[in-house]
Amino acid sequence: MPDKISPLRRSENMRRIRSHNTSPEIKVRQALRGLDFTGYRLHRRDLPGVPDIAFIGRRKAIFIHGCFWHAHDCKEGLRRPKSNLSYWLPKIDRNKARDSQHLSAMYELGWHVLTIWDCELKDDAALKERLKRFLTS
Repeated sequence: MPDKISPLRRSENMRRIRSHNTSPEIKVRQALRGLDFTGYRLHRRDLPGVPDIAFIGRRKAIFIHGCFWHAHDCKEGLRRPKSNLSYWLPKIDRNKARDSQHLSAMYELGWHVLTIWDCELKDDAALKERLKRFLTS
């Protein structure tokens, strides 16, 4: 099925989707500050995949992924676009493959990686516990 939205409107919609300082990223950073984990760096371009949060001294990185864009196995991640499938499905598959390559590269460099999915941000206590376990192990 062709895209129902004009190319100009689609471009405007996509331009509004931020890649940095998103509300999920901010929520994770607030949780980290609440746990007294500071000293992290944001969006380190010198690391594979440009992790959203990197603790350089600890060699630990956190990626915060949107379930739809990175094909998580939750309800939102399994949802499929209704139009322009020939564009969106390969794009999401490429995102998933690229994420896998970035994780492998980070592990090869000796980094520990935590991926936090958008759907996991609903439970604040569970998020804080997961971050604490990851950063103290």
